[in-house]
Amino acid sequence: MRVLVTQEIDPVGEHLLRQAGHQVEVRAGPAPISPDELRRRLPGAAALVPMPTDRIDAAVLATPGLRVVACHSVGVDHVDLDAARRLGVAVTNTPGVLTEATADLAMALLLAVARRLGEGERLLRRGDFHGWRPTMLRGLDLRGATLGIVGLGRIGRAVAERARAFGMTVRGCTSTGGEPLSALLAHSDVLSLHCPLTPATHHLLRAEPLAAMKRGALVINTARGAVIDEDALADALEAGHLGGAGLDVHAAEPAVHPRLLRREDVVLLPHLGSATWQTRRAMAERAAQNAIAVLAGQPAPDRVA
Repeated sequence: MRVLVTQEIDPVGEHLLRQAGHQVEVRAGPAPISPDELRRRLPGAAALVPMPTDRIDAAVLATPGLRVVACHSVGVDHVDLDAARRLGVAVTNTPGVLTEATADLAMALLLAVARRLGEGERLLRRGDFHGWRPTMLRGLDLRGATLGIVGLGRIGRAVAERARAFGMTVRGCTSTGGEPLSALLAHSDVLSLHCPLTPATHHLLRAEPLAAMKRGALVINTARGAVIDEDALADALEAGHLGGAGLDVHAAEPAVHPRLLRREDVVLLPHLGSATWQTRRAMAERAAQNAIAVLAGQPAPDRVA
């Protein structure tokens, strides 16, 4: 059977699919596949291995002969799950394998924003470092600071473990609103987002919740870009209410909010949360195994719809 993979993945994934007897078509290119190209390439494929930037809507899922969408991601907010269930197309993801890498990246962003590493490197590279000064680029001490975590799944708990090693006080919240979240916002020196993107969490951090945060607090996002209202975040930073932000994900990827691009107090990354050799290999392997199982008429290990 034919399998369409929308971007190059670790070779182990393609090898497993071919070993199982499938014809594999890997679409190469630096940019995500466009909706038009996806519609052109997909007919005749029994399995689709999409990336989190690919929009898998009802029209895509209705492609004749399509049996499984094996996502190369843990998040499945880019797939219309209701349509998949209605059309009988299996949807799978890659949970667990990217927990440690993403938690490491969240902690790296936290450190970079708290200690103003991006500002310091840019200052040095442009030739503005004239020697050590006691008042230059002072940041936040992590020991004794409070980290608020929104979303206490695998990644959120792994970040908590790392933060405690730095001497931070950790508070967590699984709620998407109400008093628990309000209390977390009011007490956090740093807020780190690890919740899935759902209708309930879309723009979870908008103007009112951002205004409820401590003055000078930092925001870290390695979840999904649209969990934050980026205009409201830019407003809070420009007003001096927040002290900085570290963003690995963006609402309109690959585009980045222009007001955030211009800010010195924002560290921006190109969605690198799971970008280690070991993790991306494991993700490719898991996606392939899920596709192979469904095409063989067996239960998929990581079926979500």
